Parts: sequence; C-alpha cells; structure tokens
Amino acid sequence: MTSVRDLTYDLLRRHGITTIFGNPGSNELPFLEDFPSDFRYILALHEGAAIGMADGFAQATGRTAFVNLHSAAGTGNAMGGFANAWNAHTPLVVTAGQQVRAMMGIEPLLTNIDATTLPKPLVKWSCEPARAEDVPLAISRALYMSALPAPGPVYLSIPYDDWDKPAEPESLRLLTRTVSAAGALDAGALAALAARLDRSTNPVIVLGPDVDAARANAHAVRLAERLKAPVWVAPSAPRCPFPTTHPNFRGLLPAGMAGISRLLEGHDLVLVAGAPVFRYHQYDPGPLLPPGAELIQITCDADEAARAPMGDAVVGDIGLILAALADNVSAAARPVPQPREAPARAAPGSVPLAAERVLDLMDELAPPDAIYVNESTSTIEAMWERMRWEHPGSYYFGAAGGLGFAMPAAVGVQLAEPDRQVIALIGDGSANYSVTALWTAAQHKVPVVFVIMRNGTYGALRWFAGVLKAEHVPALDVPDIDFVAIATGYGLEAVRVDTDEAFAAAFTRALKAGKPSLIEVATAWPAT
Repeated sequence: MTSVRDLTYDLLRRHGITTIFGNPGSNELPFLEDFPSDFRYILALHEGAAIGMADGFAQATGRTAFVNLHSAAGTGNAMGGFANAWNAHTPLVVTAGQQVRAMMGIEPLLTNIDATTLPKPLVKWSCEPARAEDVPLAISRALYMSALPAPGPVYLSIPYDDWDKPAEPESLRLLTRTVSAAGALDAGALAALAARLDRSTNPVIVLGPDVDAARANAHAVRLAERLKAPVWVAPSAPRCPFPTTHPNFRGLLPAGMAGISRLLEGHDLVLVAGAPVFRYHQYDPGPLLPPGAELIQITCDADEAARAPMGDAVVGDIGLILAALADNVSAAARPVPQPREAPARAAPGSVPLAAERVLDLMDELAPPDAIYVNESTSTIEAMWERMRWEHPGSYYFGAAGGLGFAMPAAVGVQLAEPDRQVIALIGDGSANYSVTALWTAAQHKVPVVFVIMRNGTYGALRWFAGVLKAEHVPALDVPDIDFVAIATGYGLEAVRVDTDEAFAAAFTRALKAGKPSLIEVATAWPAT
C-alpha cells in the first residue's frame, strides 16, 4: 500500500524538491514522521523566517520551493512573507497542518478555520482537500500551479490524519505527468513588434525583476545593443536584470509618476520587460508618460498586463520574446548611448562611516560574482548607483517592501548558490524582523556574511516623513540594540566596527571564513 504521505514525497522528488523549509507544530508531525533520508529539513525558529528562506531559495534556483507551516497561527506569522513572494512571482508550495477531520467541525485548538480564505489574496490558489484521497492531486496541482506563468505561492491546508491513509491506485498516474508552458510570439506578432522598435527614433528600455528570474539578462543586453537604447531598471526592483557596468545602463527609475516621466522625456517608445507598468510608491502626481511617447509591455503576468493604465502589452515567455526580438530587430544607425557618469568614491576616514563608503568597500573587496540580499532601505539608491552587478542573480530585495525578507532570504539564496558568496546588507531597524534566521545559518553552516548598517533610526521612514512633510512623528529611532551579542547568542562570529580599516579587515575575514558571520558597522544618518 502506498500512503498519501509516501506518494506526496514521491511527487516532490518527481519535481526535484528534496528541501523542506518549516517550523513544525503538532499538526505537522505526521507528515514529518520517518523523514526520508534523501530530503533535508531546514528548521526556522519562526514561520516568517521559514517562508523567507524558501523565497530566497526558490528565486535563486528558479524552481518551486516547499514550505511547511503550523496551522492558522503559523500561516499568520508568515503573511508578510506571502506578500513578498506574491509580488516577486516566487514559486512556492506552502502547506499548513490542519486538525483531524473528526474534530474539525467543533473547532478545537489549532483548527485552521476557513483555511482557504486565510492567505488570500496573496496566493494563486488555496485548497483544503475534501478527502484524504484527494491530497496527492492537490499536491500535484499546487506544484504545477506555483511554477506556471505567472509563478507564485499556493497554499494547502491538510488535516494531519490524512497522511497515513492509503492513496488511491489511480493517483500513481500523477508521478508520470508533465505540464509545460509555451509562451513564444507567433511570427506575425513578432514581426509587428520588431517593426515598431525599428520605426522608433529614440527608444528606451525599462527592465524588471522577471527578466532576471527568466535568466534573460543576456537577451536584454543583446536587444539594448542592437537598438542602441539606454536601459533603466523599473522602480522598486527586487532583482537586477541588466549589468550595472554596461554603458547603456542608466540606473533605477524613481517610484513616482512625475519622476519617471521626467527621466523618460524625449523618448518616443518605452519598452518595458518583466515589470509592472509601473510599481509606484510615493504620490508624485504627473503624466503617466512623457508627451509623444508610446509604451509596450512584455510580461509573463496577465494581471500585470490587464491593470496597466497605459500602453500595449504582450503576455508570454519573457526570455523567448526578448531573445526573438534581439534576433529580429535591425541594428540601429543612431549613436551608441554614452556611459553614465559614475559617482565618485566616498571619502575615507569619517567616523561613523558614510553608507556609501561601506558600499564602496564591499564592492571593492567582495568577489565579482557575489550576491547581495538587501534590506538597508535607506541605501537602495546608493547601491544601484555604486555596485557592480554583472552576473544574473546578483541582487534580491523584498518585492512587497515587507521587512523581514533579507536575513532569511540570504540563507535560502546561499543554500541554492553554494559556489557564490552571499552578502546580506541589512539596516538596524529591519534586522529585528527575522533575526532568528541567524540561528538557522549557524546550525546549517550557511556562510552568509551579514552586514548590519547601524544608524540608530528607521532611515527610510525619516526620508518618507520628509516627503509627506510629517515633521513630528514618534518612534522613528531604534537605539541600544546590540547585534553582536544577539548574533553571538545564535552561534555566529560577530564584530562591531566604526572605521574604514576595521570594516575592511572584518569584511575580508568574513569572506574567507567559510561560515556565517556578522559585522555591525556604525553608519551616519543622514546618508551623504
């Protein structure tokens, strides 16, 4: 007899999933009993950290990750992670244990009441199977739905007495199924789109995170070079889709209507690939596009296309479409864009350090293919201006802006990318949201270098308070937090520094250590 549990593990193997992230409770124990020897369980001390690790792991591998949460309370703890994963198009299958079927009607302790509603609207699909025999089909469906365009998290609530039930023999057919997506343009649509680009006299390209997710970075470079078009990164981008050292690279667009239109002024065609149009943040009223400009969006997400307030859209496979366009557009006769002016290196010697000085030192000392997971929200603009990101998968940021992403995501990314160095750059305000991820890094010897930028305040909030002219707001400072003591308590080597020389020495040691470590560096506010 094949049990529901055994068939579920076989389905996970069939999809290449042998890592499970979670924080188990009593409802999850029957699923984890006699845990298979070919699987690994990555224990988080909080469900928000569990989903953050899975998010980073899935983004870095490009494949679905599996998360096991504890009923309703654990799901609630993870909701900020659901928001980030939903907005990042991260493929996740999230399961939560449910009470036994015999007691669900009287709602005992640890019942997930109205379970399928709980994670909405931040999931593609949620399900509590009607019968134990339906669990394998629900698992199979969730695995495919999470990965099919547009990818995203799905959620299953599973009563804990379902796992030992026998699977129906017909369910074994699920092990031999394949489901694939095909999203290339037909010849006519491709020719029409290429012709519009060829007719443009001054096109500009705006790239978003789904270009990096599709590993279509090289196709984007070829297209930009054929068109001789400048390239901006879409506002609030959680990934880097284009080499920041390329001469066509212009930087990160601001997250306001007027600011975007101002920077795109003079262009007659805006080609947006792999991003919403647009992900605004601050209210900065103005025209959606500069005068005389048209817009074409290429996206894998039908909802992104439908909700865009302007322009035309093509929904399909971003990598295939960009590759086809690069092959079919004509080489433009206009001059090659001149490289942007790089910012001057920050002056050494200040105490505390300028944030820009920390960035310059990291960029100088880290391996060229290092991966940065960022949650120092007040230094985002400086990072995009100063860091040399030349390889796909070099940058990750919480896509919903929800804090608590970077620490666990860095652990997940490093587990997925053992041959590249992961550096987590985190503000002292945001570091508190998921600091328990340090314990997981220590226990599994995940060699992330955590850099805490300690300026004693919520820097991004102070900036936004200025935007809103909110001058007298309480609770914007976070003094007297000892991250060295916290990290040491979780099992990491940690050090506090406040000079250039001390940071450079500590960072160099951490890069060579082969184990997780934390550097708390005093930085000035405001950033220069």
